[in-house]
Amino acid sequence: MEALKLWSTLSSLPISFRHVIRRRTSLTLVRCRSSTSITVSAGTRNRRASSSSTSTSDREAVRALRIKKVEELRSKGLEPYAYKWDRTHSANQLQEIYRHLANGEESNSENDHVSVAGRVVARRAFGKLAFLTLRDDSGTIQLYCEKERLLSDQFEQLKAFVDIGDILGVSGSMKRTEKGELSVLVNSFVVLTKSLLPLPDKYHGLTDVDKRYRQRYVDMISNPEVADVFRKRAKIVSEIRKTVESLGFVEVETPVLQGAAGGAEARPFVTYHNSLGRDLYLRIATELHLKRMLVGGFEKVYEIGRIFRNEGLSTRHNPEFTTIEMYEAYSDYQSMMNITEEIVTHCALAVNGKLTIDYQGVEICLERPWRRETMHNLVKEATGIDFNELGNDLKVAKETTLRALGDGLENKDKFVIESSPSVGNLLNEVFEIVVEPKLVQPTFVLDYPIEISPLAKPHRRHASLTERFELFICGREMANAFSELTDPLDQRARLEEQVRQHNEKRAAAVSEKSSAQEKLKEIDDHSYEVTLDDDFVTALEYGMPPASGMGLGIDRLVMLLTNSASIRDVIAFPVLKIQQ
Repeated sequence: MEALKLWSTLSSLPISFRHVIRRRTSLTLVRCRSSTSITVSAGTRNRRASSSSTSTSDREAVRALRIKKVEELRSKGLEPYAYKWDRTHSANQLQEIYRHLANGEESNSENDHVSVAGRVVARRAFGKLAFLTLRDDSGTIQLYCEKERLLSDQFEQLKAFVDIGDILGVSGSMKRTEKGELSVLVNSFVVLTKSLLPLPDKYHGLTDVDKRYRQRYVDMISNPEVADVFRKRAKIVSEIRKTVESLGFVEVETPVLQGAAGGAEARPFVTYHNSLGRDLYLRIATELHLKRMLVGGFEKVYEIGRIFRNEGLSTRHNPEFTTIEMYEAYSDYQSMMNITEEIVTHCALAVNGKLTIDYQGVEICLERPWRRETMHNLVKEATGIDFNELGNDLKVAKETTLRALGDGLENKDKFVIESSPSVGNLLNEVFEIVVEPKLVQPTFVLDYPIEISPLAKPHRRHASLTERFELFICGREMANAFSELTDPLDQRARLEEQVRQHNEKRAAAVSEKSSAQEKLKEIDDHSYEVTLDDDFVTALEYGMPPASGMGLGIDRLVMLLTNSASIRDVIAFPVLKIQQ
């Protein structure tokens, strides 16, 4: 319900409000940050109508009342939706410039005339005196409104027409109250935007998590710290650009709509181009086009861009997310590890000013150098299984794995292990199940099996492995990098094998009729079509220089550096399920 508190007369209330207020009741103004509550003095002055469960009818009643105020303002020749406002200062600038003012001191010189603008988030009044709290992008400042000081009948307009949530433009001078609150001593004000809907109240706020994501604009008004996360995100992206460009990398742009979805193994979004009469895919990676840039003569390129994958939702996954992918000619994956460390540490210092941070109650140390260890050694360390001794005997490898991991395995993990098509795939599954969740401190995991790394160069010392690393922090993959495969014949063979394996899984999943949850998921995971990007292989046949490449998930990096538990907390408008 609308917080009226002497700001409007009873006669202006719609019928739906009148039953709340008895004739004997006197309205008493109290401090309130919400325009969705009524405080009534009727023997019990502190009785409050909670707005946490404001009904739709109450909300519509508030909206109707405010629309009436819009009409009344226009009837007085006042436009409640302004074109502009000339500001001299932000709230934070005023706090900084006038911090020297002593309690009770007023600054009246002509040079101290100020003009500010922002949203009203709190108000209280005492007879001929009113206080409003104004919030802008930089912070808050109090408005000190005296009836005698305001022009003509503006104090009455303030009471009658200004609600919490409205955006005001204010002119005046500066004063610090006796209680020490720096304030704008208001000479005049203008309603720049009249808010029609009430904000959540001060005491309950916007606490419904789903509603916070759906109405992020209200979330940022009610919870200013939310907006701070997105400011930090912008700072992180800016710092990434500064870091890589200081190393000589050039930012380029590659297509979002692609004829073949390549560069990763993921279900793509499919769309249809009417004029061309063909299906196109939203990109699942920027990799293949960035490598084409290397073929064309660029030696250091990067792209920060949106990636789209038609997959599940979780606290770590959103169907559209942001990465930086970068490629450097004449370097290998060891070089890219150093660059990755540099990017992350620069961002941490830019946002937090230190390299020891807290993430969800766990202390993370980002001091360089970070641990570097092979996947084989990490699996052996955690399970006792030495995959180097198992060779290529898949049956023995599965038996050894199931025996070593014992009864602690969940059914879905047993199913994944038993379904592994090769020893390399099995090694990776064991790593993901057992080792990955334990990699809390920054760790580079090196030398992945060739079966799961179709775009990486073969390891120069181990034929069944590739020169690839992934960075893990807090049990989450943060970055993925290779010494890039440049042999076009090897590349074509690997991509063809990837397509063949996918199509076999797709056919097998569809043909096996089972109600088991794992089988249903298996069908869903492989029901999409995978095609070979022939043009990419053609580009390689013209010759790509030796190179390393790295992809870093910006959303997950922002989560880490802002102590955010969910990826939805660092994406302003995440994808959500349809609201019932």
